[in-house]
Amino acid sequence: MLFREGEPVNGIYFVNAGKVKVHKHWGEEKELIVRFAKEGDIVGHRGVGSEMVYPVSATALETVDLCFIDLAFFQATLKVNHELLHALMMFYASELQESEKNMRNLVHMPVKGRIAHALLALLKKFGTNEEGYINMTLSRQDLASYTGTTYETAFRIMSELIQEDIIAISGKYIAVKDPARLEILEAEAG
Repeated sequence: MLFREGEPVNGIYFVNAGKVKVHKHWGEEKELIVRFAKEGDIVGHRGVGSEMVYPVSATALETVDLCFIDLAFFQATLKVNHELLHALMMFYASELQESEKNMRNLVHMPVKGRIAHALLALLKKFGTNEEGYINMTLSRQDLASYTGTTYETAFRIMSELIQEDIIAISGKYIAVKDPARLEILEAEAG
């Protein structure tokens, strides 16, 4: 765990290698995965604001190589490096747009559409390995948490997608065999 929801912000992390899930907890066992981060992404920045506590948690999904930037140094750098400030503002804007789209999907889209959207987003973000699987391990529970549904519902819909020959699963790897059909499911749901 890189940091936990509610902890004071002491800096931000740049992901040099590996994959991280950014998630929110409620209750004892429930979580919502807000996003996934990979090489070149930033985590911990959501806590930089008026409250100065991390509003989410971040957990490595595999071995990661991170660059930790102390908060005071980061803030001082932003004051003098306008190119970095601009790049960070563009990152924030893109992330906010994606978060708002995901929130709309959680509220308005049926689960099958949310899963189709999530698989397409993961395919776009992480690409595929040599065997054609999305280049990240993803448990069914994490997919359920990312799409705002239960494990059982995610499992049922994944089974339907397998039977429809839209996806294939090998362990914790998912291959999108027919992205066009996922796009249709997403469009019909949204």
